[in-house]
Amino acid sequence: MKFFATCPKGLEPVLFDELQALNVDAPKQTLAGVYFSGGLEAAYRACLWSRVANRILLELQRCPAETADQLYQGVQQLKWLEHMRPEGTLTIDFTGQSEGINHSRFGAQKVKDAIVDQIRDETGRRPSVDRLKPDLRVNVHLQRGEATIAVDISGDSLHRRGYRLQSGSAPMKENLAAALLYRCGWPEKAAQGQALLDPMCGSGTLLIEGVLMAADIAPGLLRRDYGFTYWTQHNSSLWKSLVEEAQQRREAGLKVVSSRFEGFDADAKVLNIARDNARRAGVEGLIHLERRELSRLSHPATDAQGLVVTNPPYGERLGDEPTLFFLYQHLGERLKAEFAGWQAAVFTGNPELCRMMKLAADKTYKLYNGAIPSQLQIFNIRARQEAELAESEGLMEGQPDNREPAVADAAPVELSDGAQMLANRLRKNFKQLGKWARRQEITCYRLYDADLPEYSAAIDIYDDWVHVQEYQAPKSVDVVKAFARLQEIVAVLPSVLGVPAAHVVLKQRRRQQGSSQYEKQDQTAHFIDITEGGCRILVNLEDYLDTGLFLDHRPVRMQIQQEAKGKDFLNLFCYTATASLHAAQGGARSTTSIDMSATYLNWAKKNFALNGFSEARNHFIQEDCIRWLKAQKGEGYDLIFLDPPTFSNSKRMHDVLDVQRDHVELISLAMGLLRPEGKLIFSNNYRRFKIDPQLAERYRVVDITRKSIDLDFKRSSKIHQCFEISAL
Repeated sequence: MKFFATCPKGLEPVLFDELQALNVDAPKQTLAGVYFSGGLEAAYRACLWSRVANRILLELQRCPAETADQLYQGVQQLKWLEHMRPEGTLTIDFTGQSEGINHSRFGAQKVKDAIVDQIRDETGRRPSVDRLKPDLRVNVHLQRGEATIAVDISGDSLHRRGYRLQSGSAPMKENLAAALLYRCGWPEKAAQGQALLDPMCGSGTLLIEGVLMAADIAPGLLRRDYGFTYWTQHNSSLWKSLVEEAQQRREAGLKVVSSRFEGFDADAKVLNIARDNARRAGVEGLIHLERRELSRLSHPATDAQGLVVTNPPYGERLGDEPTLFFLYQHLGERLKAEFAGWQAAVFTGNPELCRMMKLAADKTYKLYNGAIPSQLQIFNIRARQEAELAESEGLMEGQPDNREPAVADAAPVELSDGAQMLANRLRKNFKQLGKWARRQEITCYRLYDADLPEYSAAIDIYDDWVHVQEYQAPKSVDVVKAFARLQEIVAVLPSVLGVPAAHVVLKQRRRQQGSSQYEKQDQTAHFIDITEGGCRILVNLEDYLDTGLFLDHRPVRMQIQQEAKGKDFLNLFCYTATASLHAAQGGARSTTSIDMSATYLNWAKKNFALNGFSEARNHFIQEDCIRWLKAQKGEGYDLIFLDPPTFSNSKRMHDVLDVQRDHVELISLAMGLLRPEGKLIFSNNYRRFKIDPQLAERYRVVDITRKSIDLDFKRSSKIHQCFEISAL
């Protein structure tokens, strides 16, 4: 019989070695799998013992299939009553396409029809379709006009061992975990009694797979059903004998395991999941699981050698990267301090992060975690090892529009000459801007904005908190050097400004698209109550891309407060509606705030409630501003603030917004709602923005950009552009 064992991309060499060890005939490696031949026993052993394969397919026939009719006739050449009962159930897995078959669902339908029609014609009975637990799973792959028809004797994917009913976030599949352990040489290490430790173990998959290998436990023993269970050619006595042999090997293996298995994680909930998984796998007595932070990672006193293997987080969310720099750096420090003589293996979808560990990888394997290109990096830990990483020259530059958060708690670092220069510049700015801010009764202001190009960040004061926004370095800047400078920025701030280190919050600024500016990035829910122009405003330095208050618009908000008395005020693209709050504080007759984000509108309502303003005269509308403007008729507002984003293709919006392209339409629509003596204040933060000359032919347009920028933003004179627009 001819078989094909499938596996994830990148694991083909590991599967080949594994099948060779199972003594199958003529294994041949190819893309996404390995061909082999043999009798049913070879296929059964592969189902029971393969730790890497996804499926074992028994090839029945190959036939031409350029057209649907050819496919139908080819399938009917097989005798399907040799594989299933007339009243049985089946499902079809179909992949590939040809000139006449361009959809997998259509191909699967033709295969199903051919099988059902044949059995109905011969017996008068008709099999039915069961996609979940069929008696027969037929696999058809169409390539270059030829269909390969096979029976899937594995059934459900073999990576589903049966022990993992729950998992943590971003779980690793069991067969990928096994492949990583093979690549690390774990079976040989386990035979020597070495230890296995995962410092961020999550739901315990790596540890459980490690125990199954060490104890010679077949990964398929826990599965109840296979694809061959109801296949009419299934040899139940042969399968039973193989299972009994595997059970005997399991019992013998558990008695002689000498390795120690330890798993740590900071999340108590996910550790409970790991314990349940280990219990279902029958290995809970061999794995020590403990809630422990990475900072407490230490060498097990009783183990001279072993393997530290882990799959750390590598940035599923916006805003993860700055925090992960610290995590990987700390992991490297703990490995060098505690695990000399051990081997360490890190599997990550962001290999650049591994450079933060300052360990030279002895081996690197390119693999995939689902669709994510990833790497397994293997390190031999030597005493006091420091990898010499080449640092490319270059300065951090660029100033994208939006921000993404991560709370930083950096370890102390020795300050370089550059960091001393940074500290001096911060002291100078703090002295000068601090005096100005106190005179103006301003408690939140920009202290530093990439004054020194090597330290490219914006640093803002929020009362006794410091908000650091690192500008994303271009790809030409070495990531390790950029991170070192970032550490120095964070390190000098507490002493220079006299604030606790815990009050320094770090974010990285990079361009965002779509709805990313509205997504919550963290779960601290830590709001700070600050004051501006007599208004109390809630800001959140940690959870969102922005803090809830654009500091550069402070003069505009104060102007609105001064001019709003007795007026109906409209705030388009209102964000957290701080401009509306200032209008209400200034005595506006009414305020209307429009934004498509419910999150920010709810934030705005909290701001109003904090200041004692009810919603009776202050209205909040969740809507696409362009669509809302087009639906309005007649004049209704005395003062309008229009501050659109530079670009947005959010799914919440009816259409794509480009402020340079669309500003004429936006302004015209807003002016249609303005009363004759009213004023529109139009602002945007697109640095290359050019206002269309045709607007000056229709309205009175005054550029007020210079007076709308306070002293703390003079270095960033292009932070926004601002215009007053009124009727001629």
